[in-house]
Amino acid sequence: MKIDETTLDRIAELARLDMREPTVRAAMLGDMQRVIDFVEVLNQVDTAGVEPLIFMTDEMNVLRADDPALEITKEQALGNSPVKDSDYFKVPRVVGKG
Repeated sequence: MKIDETTLDRIAELARLDMREPTVRAAMLGDMQRVIDFVEVLNQVDTAGVEPLIFMTDEMNVLRADDPALEITKEQALGNSPVKDSDYFKVPRVVGKG
């Protein structure tokens, strides 16, 4: 399959890409053609008898036990804070600026 200017224009329209620059168009056309050529090479590979890969591993839903435990006290957590207010960390305001 060959990517032509019409196909490139349609892809640019669908993807809302600005490809008016000739250098950008040439680069994108080359990149897309390399991708299509690579897929065509993959289509030539004999995959008869190969099971489709659905999961990367045979294990399913291997989870650790979720046992709550007190790992650190509130005082230890607040101990490294440069600014704190009794039970809370104080941080610079980020909402409402600008």
